[in-house]
Amino acid sequence: MAIDSKPKIRVLILGSGFGGLYTALHLEKKLAGSRNVEITLVNRENFFLFTPMLHEVAASDLDFTHIVNPVRKLLRRVQFFHGDIKFIDLKKRRVSVAHGDDDHYHELSYDYLVLALGSVTNFYNLPGLAENSLTMKSLSDAIHLRNHLVKNLEEADFECCGTQRERLLTVVVAGAGFAGVETIAAINDFLREAIGFYPRLNEADLRIVLIEATGAILPELGPKLGAYAYKKLAERGVEFLMNTAVKSVLSGEVSLSDGAVIKTNTLLWTAGASPNPLLDRLNCEKDRGRLITNEFLEVNGNPGVWALGDCAAVPDRATGKPCPPTAQHALRQGKVVAHNILAAIRGGNRKCFDFKTIGALATIGRRTGVARIMGVNFSGFIAWWMWRTIYLSKLPRFEKKVRVALDWTLDLLFSKDLVQFTDLTPRGFSQADGLTALEARTDQIDDAEAA
Repeated sequence: MAIDSKPKIRVLILGSGFGGLYTALHLEKKLAGSRNVEITLVNRENFFLFTPMLHEVAASDLDFTHIVNPVRKLLRRVQFFHGDIKFIDLKKRRVSVAHGDDDHYHELSYDYLVLALGSVTNFYNLPGLAENSLTMKSLSDAIHLRNHLVKNLEEADFECCGTQRERLLTVVVAGAGFAGVETIAAINDFLREAIGFYPRLNEADLRIVLIEATGAILPELGPKLGAYAYKKLAERGVEFLMNTAVKSVLSGEVSLSDGAVIKTNTLLWTAGASPNPLLDRLNCEKDRGRLITNEFLEVNGNPGVWALGDCAAVPDRATGKPCPPTAQHALRQGKVVAHNILAAIRGGNRKCFDFKTIGALATIGRRTGVARIMGVNFSGFIAWWMWRTIYLSKLPRFEKKVRVALDWTLDLLFSKDLVQFTDLTPRGFSQADGLTALEARTDQIDDAEAA
């Protein structure tokens, strides 16, 4: 039997967001019968997160498992490496990845590299912001926000809460882009429905505040739709502080640029993003931290390396400016990158990235939304229906589509779930330990009363 000694061509994809996953999907499809090409996808999570629906998890509209897809089920021929990327060496063509509970290192070599590392939250070095705010970038962020809101309701309902009730029932969201507006709309509905189950609380106790440093919300949709969203949310009890910025967050208080102070332990920060800090170590041309590519999505000065999504400044050939870092751009960039990798391996013409935004949509609660599709504005129920229809069609795998559709149907029939997911028992903490600790605490109280 003849043994093929020809070395395999190694394609390494870093990141499994929209850009990385769709690059892998298209490569798998095009190279299905090629045994001499080895494709590896590296990511710290073993799933693909459908980020447009994150706010629905935070508001208890969807089960959190329904907006994630296991990478191993999406990709059958692409190898998956579950690990944390630590270092990228473009000169030696290798990537260091930490893996396992002991964080041991692996060196992954490549012939072709795809950088789809996404972005991280930018806190702009504001005092106390990183330590005292919540974010909305990951699945754990959405779950944590939901648990935090329920925890605050539970605590506020006790008579002993007293002066802390204002702080617990005030929610501040900073940033009036898509993430901020959709999240505040969802949690506003969630809290106003949930508070009816707490006998010592009423809706008037809630304060839901949206802070925006500029004078407009949802600027990508234009002034008319922004004004419509503003009006609807204001009617539902959302308070707007426009042309106002967060200056610091300390001791349960948010200090603002106009000198005002809001007492809250819930500040959701959606007002800034930066490219993955791994890119800082790469000796490449950058635009505000994003890797500059040509029209073929190749990183300038680095043959065999492509970048896409949030971490890349991809030129828009129509405007000359970088393309916006949106999901609809990233998934189409993935298709172009896959084509150009195939052209590099087999020969052929490269493909330019040419895409014009089709539209943008946002939900603003209570089965209303705003949308701009191919220059035409939609609002109200029809825009909400379009949002759900379009994003449901984009959600990978039929199984997940069915589960999300069922969640939405049940949401029409039943009230939102108020279960707080917590694990109160630390690892290694037994019931006997708990009883001993309780007895010790009781003795302390008895001694104090005797004194």
